[in-house]
Amino acid sequence: MIIGLIVGAIAGFVASRIMNAQGNVLKYLILGIVGGLVGGAVASLLGIASTSTIGNFIISVAGSCIVIWVGRQIFK
Repeated sequence: MIIGLIVGAIAGFVASRIMNAQGNVLKYLILGIVGGLVGGAVASLLGIASTSTIGNFIISVAGSCIVIWVGRQIFK
């Protein structure tokens, strides 16, 4: 559980750097968790599965990037 939160926060942080977004640690944590859910759903729809921590991290970062992009489109 704690490891998942830490990985989620790191994924949110990495995604925010990729997408050039600003925020605090709480925002990164929430972004990483939501991004992990979104990334997992998108990966599942595409038939991509990962059993490794690195693969799940990459999927979480990709999902977080999607969440940032959608947020920017909604709040333009």
